[in-house]
Amino acid sequence: MGQVTVSAGARLHFGFQNLSLARRRLYGGIGVGLERPRVTVTAEPAPTVEAPDSLLEEYARRAVDVLHVPGVEVALEERLPRHVGLGSGTQLALTVLAATARAHGLEPRVRELAPAMGRGGRSGIGVATFEDGGFVVDAGHPTSRFTTEPPAEGDWTVPPVVARHRLPDDWRFLVVVPDADPGRSGENEDASMRAVVERADPAVADELAGVVTRKLLPAAAEGRLEAFGEAIAEIGHKNGAWYADAQGGVFRPPAGELVATLEDCPVLTGVGQSSWGPVVYGLTDAAHATEARAAAEDALVDGGFGGEVVLSAAATAGARVDLETAERS
Repeated sequence: MGQVTVSAGARLHFGFQNLSLARRRLYGGIGVGLERPRVTVTAEPAPTVEAPDSLLEEYARRAVDVLHVPGVEVALEERLPRHVGLGSGTQLALTVLAATARAHGLEPRVRELAPAMGRGGRSGIGVATFEDGGFVVDAGHPTSRFTTEPPAEGDWTVPPVVARHRLPDDWRFLVVVPDADPGRSGENEDASMRAVVERADPAVADELAGVVTRKLLPAAAEGRLEAFGEAIAEIGHKNGAWYADAQGGVFRPPAGELVATLEDCPVLTGVGQSSWGPVVYGLTDAAHATEARAAAEDALVDGGFGGEVVLSAAATAGARVDLETAERS
């Protein structure tokens, strides 16, 4: 036991395979883990829970309860922006869970305990990338379990991974974080998802099945950047058709304006919106990363937005754990 540091990369969420109750499985997330930006938490055993803010304290209390340990002192070294489409809630919750467990000499059992931390409900992408990184497709949930109302918090299992691929080392994901209102979360997100699911066209799910199986997965397995990008862009547009009424368009403002601009950039492919946004992503390679960054920075300026641009490789592994007296594992 001792001080532990756990660090996890953000994730991008490209969309779901199905949002219609007319099909046997609901959701089925598609996404990728990133090397950066990251969330980093330190933890050490304590007789009670000590945390610098209310959100970190909430996750620390949950972790202490599910691990049956007396307490933990946690601190946040790096923070992901909240509710912008980078999976900040799941990555923070699981980082706190893993750090608390390791500080007490325990295995985190992340997939098993994620529901008790309030994570891994609709999408399993954040849990899966925390575990092992990579590009991931999950199986979703039986429609009989997740109807228009999700199960009570914690009364679910994280969707299993049905495909995971390590993407080529020279691929780079462009991540544009405009200064804009945060995406939906909590009860607001639940209400929006309920409205979408109630009227989702099942024909879109059937079209997506073809994109995933005949375009996306082969491109990922073979490392074909352009084909992969075309597939995730198509998935993003088809998901946007489901969300158009809820978010004011295929992509929510101002993500839609940024997507339209960056789609014209010759060194980018696969441009889309992550989750509820406002994060916009695109795909390029290391040789064209500087040009892609410049295009994104120009798009922010031309649109009158402030913001941040990050270039990241896809994560090749899950969260990193550092023990004060041990080698990195």
